[in-house]
Amino acid sequence: MRNKSGPEGSAEKTVKDIRRATRKRHATEEKIRIVLEGLRGEYSIAELCRPENIAQSLYYSLSNEFLEAGKKRLAGDTARQATSPEVNDLRREASDLKEVVAELTLENRLLKKSMTGDGGDLE
Repeated sequence: MRNKSGPEGSAEKTVKDIRRATRKRHATEEKIRIVLEGLRGEYSIAELCRPENIAQSLYYSLSNEFLEAGKKRLAGDTARQATSPEVNDLRREASDLKEVVAELTLENRLLKKSMTGDGGDLE
């Protein structure tokens, strides 16, 4: 058994790092296209994966994720995490709405007071 701390260990680590950095990353549209082609059943999964340069296990993972997402969507489970800009926009909007409510409430009270003349109740 070889000791990984020697020069061979660092060479293996370098090779792994290079492979990781140069690994092809598929766009979402490509993943959907590949999964849909597999679902059509015109080609075997092996025939489909070969020209795409992906492992069959990756195809099956993508397919499972695709089908699970579709199942959740059809079941009405559309909850998702809000992004930071969305949260900031919603907070700003809530603050603006609170300010408008406060202004309208104050204006309403002033109008009621001017109608009664003494600032008391209308009744």
